[in-house]
Amino acid sequence: MRAVVLTSYGEPDVLTLQDVPDPRPGPNEVLVEVETTALNRADLLQRRGLYPGPAMEYEIPGMEFSGRVAAMGESVTAWAEGDAVMGIVGGGAYAERLAIHERQLLPVPRAITLADAAAIPEVFLTAFDAMVVQGGLTSGRWALVHAGASGVGTAAIQIAKAIGARIAVTASAAKHDRCIELGADRVIDYRSESFAAVVAEATGGLGVDVVIDVIGGEYTIDNIKSLRTGGRLIQVGVMGRQTVELPLGMLLPKRASIIGTVLRARPIEEKIALTQQVRAELLPLFDQGLLAPVIDSRYPLAEIADAHRYMETNANVGKILVDVAAAV
Repeated sequence: MRAVVLTSYGEPDVLTLQDVPDPRPGPNEVLVEVETTALNRADLLQRRGLYPGPAMEYEIPGMEFSGRVAAMGESVTAWAEGDAVMGIVGGGAYAERLAIHERQLLPVPRAITLADAAAIPEVFLTAFDAMVVQGGLTSGRWALVHAGASGVGTAAIQIAKAIGARIAVTASAAKHDRCIELGADRVIDYRSESFAAVVAEATGGLGVDVVIDVIGGEYTIDNIKSLRTGGRLIQVGVMGRQTVELPLGMLLPKRASIIGTVLRARPIEEKIALTQQVRAELLPLFDQGLLAPVIDSRYPLAEIADAHRYMETNANVGKILVDVAAAV
């Protein structure tokens, strides 16, 4: 099969397309013929050698995919050849085929095309897990989500509105209209406005119930200021400074929590549990028209380096897809 393999680390040109052996599914695994994959910030870090993927004979990036079941291990019972599926993996999705545990697979919603479905798994699982499962967001409550026009941000806006919650997001001015179209109650220009001040005004001084942050560093103090009593700060990434001086006294009267989270490094049992919860609670909302993938652009697999360069401009709103099936 053809796959993007990392043999060194650095700029996008290190992403090389080459022939490698097909993966062989284990007893409980499914072999998927990949239709489409999608870019994530973790891919950019992995390419630079800053976020190692799982141990593999060939280091193939890529954390989400859509495709069709091509073959199954002898113990697989949940799928049949030809089924349209999607899911997340620790690595290996920049390839024509991959193997994955059968219970980590999700069916592609009827309302979504197979080619577009790769824009769903990573961002909707991440947003749902951080905002609802760990953050406790429910109807009538407030969330603050940074990078509102990112893949996770656009998913979070839709999820919040689907469950009856209210949401404020930060984004550059050029991306405000799209966030509003998706349902954001307040959109904050992080370059010219204090998000803590806007949150205080929007919530009548009470603060939000949950903050989803990918920045860290200089955002941390204002994130805590933005929380209401008993609120939770869920740190899903660190694109800013790695360290910050934190006055612990700020947390005490708020009885606030700071929770760090990643999906990639979790045990398979936890990944399966989250996947099955998303299947039961979130997937039906796609067919009801309450959720939809937000797609910025798409590239052929042979132009994966250009796709990485584009993502590094931070110009995208939603997901950048890579068509794998057309690579041959």
